[in-house]
Amino acid sequence: MRIIGPDELVFGVDNIDACATFLADYGLIDAGEGRFEALDKTAVTVRDVNDASLPAPLKTSSLLRLTIWGVEDQATLDEIEAELSKDRDVAKAEDGTLRTKDDAGFEIAFRITKRIKLDLPAELINSPGATPGRAPNVIGSNQDAEARPRTLSHIVYFVPDIDVMASFYTDRLGFVVTDKFTNTGPFLRPQANDDHHVLFMIQTPPFMQGIEHLAFHMQGPTELMLAGSRMVEKGYASFWGPGRHKFGSNWFWYFNSPLGTHVEYDADMDKHDGEWVEREVPMSKEAAQLFLFENVEKWAPTGGPPPGKG
Repeated sequence: MRIIGPDELVFGVDNIDACATFLADYGLIDAGEGRFEALDKTAVTVRDVNDASLPAPLKTSSLLRLTIWGVEDQATLDEIEAELSKDRDVAKAEDGTLRTKDDAGFEIAFRITKRIKLDLPAELINSPGATPGRAPNVIGSNQDAEARPRTLSHIVYFVPDIDVMASFYTDRLGFVVTDKFTNTGPFLRPQANDDHHVLFMIQTPPFMQGIEHLAFHMQGPTELMLAGSRMVEKGYASFWGPGRHKFGSNWFWYFNSPLGTHVEYDADMDKHDGEWVEREVPMSKEAAQLFLFENVEKWAPTGGPPPGKG
């Protein structure tokens, strides 16, 4: 199945203004009607928690209402509809979007992707023995440069049964496991995406079920540092980072948000093909990160949704 990755995440929130301000400060573009887009049109949408058009919430404090997956073509939508209709209701909208639930009860949808193809430069670096990649003092003279998220990178779910959830996405939707933390969760990528992962799962008690974080790809580590530093200057609470992960190799910087989840900048994630062999290690701070400048004690927020500013 030619699933590309997450196209859009839809949240039902108590304070739309706070969420809109956060997403704009994060660098997403306000496209109207609560939709905030990356450069490739992948997006986060926020609606009032009581909006009747929203799917029903999970029976937890999670504010995520819908994960919309983008696919390459109509043939993929037809294949998904045929597969998932075998054992669950699959609703079909007038525009062809399919909506159903996965095996943990998350509301999910599938549509021909709205993302556009980007043709943008990569971050350039200078390295001993190599041809210079950039002019002198670019960073020092470019503090006011834009730092815009390019595309919705990945999402992380808290789930009560990682084996059941992983089987749904691999056996029913063709996702591939790239790596795994033992007794914690797998990193998954769909067939039409070569990123190390677009979905990760963490085993938790049922009352914690929901979205743990979402992430957007930046141009590179420098843009990540510019964007993260600006968030700190605006008073937002850094949750974890900046640092670099081992699995996936991506740079990261997580922030608390009023969406009831952490929102991450990431950059320079590994690419994979069909020759890759899955790795598995026990979960630990040492396994999760190459290095870290600011640490946290827990993966999950406590006492309800974390504040956007701290």
